[in-house]
Amino acid sequence: MRFRAWRRGFREADLIMGPFADSHAQTLDAAGLDAFEALLDQQDQDVYEWITGRTPAPPAFEGPVLEQLRAFQRALPIASGDLSGS
Repeated sequence: MRFRAWRRGFREADLIMGPFADSHAQTLDAAGLDAFEALLDQQDQDVYEWITGRTPAPPAFEGPVLEQLRAFQRALPIASGDLSGS
């Protein structure tokens, strides 16, 4: 799961999901792991948009793990919502 989080293919998503997995994967319960796995199965651009709040997530993906990802992203050193540097 950590490998998949770091190797999404979309750098901005990698820089959020990878460190999140490193920091939080061991503390997620079974439901949290399932929710994170479900997010990993989605398109990179979509998940990035949901995390940054640019587009709303489908109700099936809203929940504690997505909220944790959003809080994690806001706490990153580059928390402007654009990790691409442009």
